[in-house]
Amino acid sequence: MSSDPISRLSAADAGEIYTLQLAAYVSQGHLHDDYQIPPLVQTFEELVEELADPSVIALGIRQDGRLVASVRLHVQGATAELGRFTVAPDLVGQGLGTRLEAAVDEALPAGVERIELFTGDKGVDNLRLYARLGYAEDRRESVGTYELVFLSRQRTNRVSPSAPPAASAG
Repeated sequence: MSSDPISRLSAADAGEIYTLQLAAYVSQGHLHDDYQIPPLVQTFEELVEELADPSVIALGIRQDGRLVASVRLHVQGATAELGRFTVAPDLVGQGLGTRLEAAVDEALPAGVERIELFTGDKGVDNLRLYARLGYAEDRRESVGTYELVFLSRQRTNRVSPSAPPAASAG
């Protein structure tokens, strides 16, 4: 599994990304008793538009041709928002998310200093993973019956041997 390369994804991969996103986020919808979370209500057309945005970097891991993990980064000046961090449900716990997140720093353009993300407070496994990856909680925001937890970390410029080349500023 560790030999599967991390690659850049594009609008051409939208169908696979969309399928993986829905499969991965159903569990979060169930945990939070909220199936209206953005990853579950985003349309395919909105995803294609997002992937065409030059400020978006999409990364993924394939196994035997199947997209099994992906993440999208929205770059805004010195900050990148990490979002739609997905791993195929049947492969959770096998290190794919850790490998993918380790490639983030190298994939970001020069000048990005901070990486931010948010997740629901009932996703204890996600919160544990993010803490292990160096993210610290910044704040919480109530959204009804649960809270969104906002986290961030400084860019560390870790080098991953299978990371894709850095994107040009866009």
